[in-house]
Amino acid sequence: MFGLFKKKTEKEKLQESYAKMMAEAYKLSHSNRTAADKLMAEAEELAKKIDALKE
Repeated sequence: MFGLFKKKTEKEKLQESYAKMMAEAYKLSHSNRTAADKLMAEAEELAKKIDALKE
């Protein structure tokens, strides 16, 4: 209840978008492998940004 109006940090936003990208890439991997690979590469870039924010 107290976290109702809490704003997300930049790290939380990136982690959320990373999870969405990975899920979408998984779905695409069954039908369009090249698009899935492209989306995985974008997700890896986000992972690098998340790691940079940890430090």
